[in-house]
Amino acid sequence: MDSSYVEIFALIAGVAYIILEIRQKSFMWVLGIFTSLASMWIFFRQGLYASFGLNVYYLATSFVGLWQWGRDRKLLNEGNEEQSDAASIHLNRLSLPVIVSSAVVLLIGIFALAWLMERFENPMSLLDASVAVLSAVATWWLVRSYMEQWWLWIVANALSVVLCISQNMWWMAVLYVAYVFSAAYGLHHWKNKGRYIS
Repeated sequence: MDSSYVEIFALIAGVAYIILEIRQKSFMWVLGIFTSLASMWIFFRQGLYASFGLNVYYLATSFVGLWQWGRDRKLLNEGNEEQSDAASIHLNRLSLPVIVSSAVVLLIGIFALAWLMERFENPMSLLDASVAVLSAVATWWLVRSYMEQWWLWIVANALSVVLCISQNMWWMAVLYVAYVFSAAYGLHHWKNKGRYIS
C-alpha cells in the first residue's frame, strides 16, 4: 500500500480529531483510534519507533479518554438539570504535584527514550523522543481536561513539523502545522468556554 494514501487519511482524520478536541466532543476519542492506527503504520515504516510507540499509547488513551470525559461531563451537569451546559468545556485544575511529576517524566523520559531509540538506529532519536514524551504528557493532561495541555501540544506539534519535514513526510508535516494553529485556537477556546469541575 502506498504510504501517501495512509498519510492523507491521517491528515483528514487528524484535522477532524483536532476540531472535535477543541469543541471537547467525546467522538474525538473514537476517531483517535483510527488516526492512531494509521499513524502507527506510517511511523513504523519510517523507522521512527518512538512516534510509533506514542501512537500505541494514543490508541490506549482513546479508550480511557472516552470514559473520563463521559464521567467529567456528568459531574459538570450534576445539579444543573435546569440549565444546559452542553456548550461548556469541563476543566480540571492543574496542581503543583502534577506539574512536578510531569516535569520529571519529561526530563527523564526524553533522555531515556532518545538513548533507547539510538539503539534501534532511529534517524532522529532525540527529536523523535522529545515529540513522543511531550505528546504522551500532553495526552494525559488532555484526558484529565487540563487547559494547559494546549501549551504542550503547541511545542510537541511544532517539533513534529520539523521531524516530518526531515523525513520527507510532507502530508504529515501539513497535518502537524494544522495542529500547531489548532492548539493555539484550542487554548483560546477552552479559556473562553471552560468551566472548572475541580
